[in-house]
Amino acid sequence: MNVLDQYVMRDPSDQNILDLFDGEWSSRMPAASELTTRPGTATLFEDGRITWAEQQLGSFSGSEVLELGPLECGHTYMLHQRGAKSIISIEANSRAFLKCLCIKELFGLDRAHLRLGDFVAFLRGNEKKFDATIASGVLYHMQQPMEVLDLMSRSSDRLFIWTHYFDAGVIAANEAVGKKFEQPQHASYNGFQYEFARQSYEKALDWAGFCGGPETQSAWLTRDSILGFLQHCGFSSLETAFEHPNHPNGPSFAICAKRA
Repeated sequence: MNVLDQYVMRDPSDQNILDLFDGEWSSRMPAASELTTRPGTATLFEDGRITWAEQQLGSFSGSEVLELGPLECGHTYMLHQRGAKSIISIEANSRAFLKCLCIKELFGLDRAHLRLGDFVAFLRGNEKKFDATIASGVLYHMQQPMEVLDLMSRSSDRLFIWTHYFDAGVIAANEAVGKKFEQPQHASYNGFQYEFARQSYEKALDWAGFCGGPETQSAWLTRDSILGFLQHCGFSSLETAFEHPNHPNGPSFAICAKRA
């Protein structure tokens, strides 16, 4: 690329900012913004899962929220709209982080504080208790998902999690997804017995808009392992929704967990 190709010689506009990452966007912009992104298919700026999470966990207004893996700040935008006092959003993917900065500027998310780096490292050293922790689309990208659940459970008494999970029968029936998985394994974490299977990202790593984990593989927990461990961590209220066992990318569901 010639250095002169990096200049934008059109009238300044919000659309110019989004076009910096043309072809790499996962999220569709809010309908009222009249802005476009490509491919931009996921409605993360108008996501019913966040609406449901607020109904289950209580109002986000005035809350200090920790968000793990904001991707393109769609949920950050929604939390900000709902009056969160502060949102610390930690993103490890450098291109996703730059897209988050674009969104923060476009929509004036002045109560959102973006951090570039590994949220697992942050959680290991964190001593602050947040009013809520949001972890959408990150657990199944982890190398040690049980540790991440444990660390999240220490960060807040209110958790929202959306994740894919391992189900041997369902995944075996999905040829495109099933070929990415190794045989399931059983293990123990702090005395809790759980089941998981490792998967490989394969060709997904070739897309500039890749939004997975930092390694070529990750570990998917079973649904029972996730729910059982949250109970083990003292969450007496567990609500599930958005059950999608036949999701094209693998079975998925959402959880709201609260301690009494």
